[in-house]
Amino acid sequence: MKIGKVPEAVLKRSILKQVHNRRDEVLVGPGVGEDCAILQLKEDETFIVSTDPITGAKEDVGKLAVHITANDIASSGGELIGIMVTALLPPRTREAHIKNIMADIETECAKLNMQVLGGHTEITDAVNRPVLTVTGIGKGKKDQLFSEKNIKPHQDVVVSKWIGLEGTSILAKEKEEELLTKYPSHLINTAKGFDQYLSIVKEAATAVKSGVGAMHDVTEGGIFGALWEMAEGAGVGLKIDLKKIPIKQETVEICEFFRVSPYELISSGSLLMITDKGHDLVATLEEEGIHAAVIGKTTDNNDRVVISGEESRFLEPPKTDELYKALGLNE
Repeated sequence: MKIGKVPEAVLKRSILKQVHNRRDEVLVGPGVGEDCAILQLKEDETFIVSTDPITGAKEDVGKLAVHITANDIASSGGELIGIMVTALLPPRTREAHIKNIMADIETECAKLNMQVLGGHTEITDAVNRPVLTVTGIGKGKKDQLFSEKNIKPHQDVVVSKWIGLEGTSILAKEKEEELLTKYPSHLINTAKGFDQYLSIVKEAATAVKSGVGAMHDVTEGGIFGALWEMAEGAGVGLKIDLKKIPIKQETVEICEFFRVSPYELISSGSLLMITDKGHDLVATLEEEGIHAAVIGKTTDNNDRVVISGEESRFLEPPKTDELYKALGLNE
């Protein structure tokens, strides 16, 4: 396609036609000539806004974009309303690809009862593969918002599902041929399917009802990065048991193949939760069909320690995600 804004005909049939209004808060949504969305909230409600780019994946970028941003909103205790999508696409992009991305975005939005509020789509030679930047809009009650400032020493640290799900799924899809030289196809197919676990919206809602103090979704930098960010924001220490961090065997195998750490691998689908009653929260989540585990505690000093048997190590500030190393993007 030619460089510049996509033609109006493409905008109408492959972008706008894919999206549907489903939220009462939206007074003005996406349309030709509409540069802004207009929302109306109640007097006791606040806006929650988050933004994220998708740069590390070639496949399923629409799906990943929705869940990463929705997870940010949910981990703040908010209710999802919608997203603004900016898509920068290389000149070789075909209209069918744009339509597929938008269809994926709309499918995932429908699952979460949110909608596309607007955005911008442009063909540019500044990128060599699709780059999506998504801004999420949510709402929350003024007296029911969550942040790291609520965290106190001597609380339980709980993580949902398993770490490394997103990175494992991406690598299984984009490096399938390489992986098949060592592993059977059923292992690769199972790993591809980890994208079904990317949303943390359900566990966040359960955690809010269970009285958690704070939540933090695990994304770039993996579980180690998320633990550091959470503790740094709260000004507390950590004592984490490495062996209690839940991880799928497929993640272990694929990380060993690429010689990367699963603990520093992008992990959308996992949610960190801080609470006084970690084992009660785990039991409640398990009743909802969501696997979870208590992996440690916050402490009253600045030491952020991960223990594995007799050995221990100190957490460090997040580094470049291991996904980029495995994809050969940082060589």
